[in-house]
Amino acid sequence: MNELSPADRRLIIGISGASGVVYGVRLLRLLRNAGVETHLVLTKTAEVTFAHETSMKIADVRALADFCHRVDDLAAPIASGSFKTSGMIVAPCSIRSMSEIASGVTTTLLTRSADVVLKERRKLVLMVRETPLHAGHLRSMTALAEMGAIIAPPVPAFYSRPDSIADMVDHNVGRVLDLFDIDVGVVTRWGETAGRSPERRVRSGEDQDSTPATGRETP
Repeated sequence: MNELSPADRRLIIGISGASGVVYGVRLLRLLRNAGVETHLVLTKTAEVTFAHETSMKIADVRALADFCHRVDDLAAPIASGSFKTSGMIVAPCSIRSMSEIASGVTTTLLTRSADVVLKERRKLVLMVRETPLHAGHLRSMTALAEMGAIIAPPVPAFYSRPDSIADMVDHNVGRVLDLFDIDVGVVTRWGETAGRSPERRVRSGEDQDSTPATGRETP
């Protein structure tokens, strides 16, 4: 098997202000364990969302990445196509960030980096967090899909019989990493490991009753 190049082990992770910042945090942790170099960019509204949804300090979030770039630093390496990566994941992706990327009129490092990924024909995955969606949202998604982006809303899979929110988060981020051929061992795969193991069923009591019943910063 050919050895992976540095660019194949380098991903940009964007965290916008949509609900679900835990997705970005979990991606950073899993990618660190997988030996993938991560470049993180957080929006200002993401910092606000962290305060509402988690007890994490922003410094601790940044420390999960290999490199952390200021959202207003448009001279950062990830703003240039000559800086090679295997792509970018925005997790979660707000409608504002998605709309900027779709229009090509980018105002932050997060959206500029996503635009660079698209123009270089690299993989861009947007975990869009919004519902319901109006026609304008859907048109933006269609435009992005036509440009080559992958729209991957974090939709829970119940066939895996998740025991917790953490299980559902793992499955969603694991499926997104599948798109980059990165298997971190957190996905319950249909036809291979569908449903709970006998041990998990016994622990939860299902066999006894059949009644349905959460780095370095560039200057």
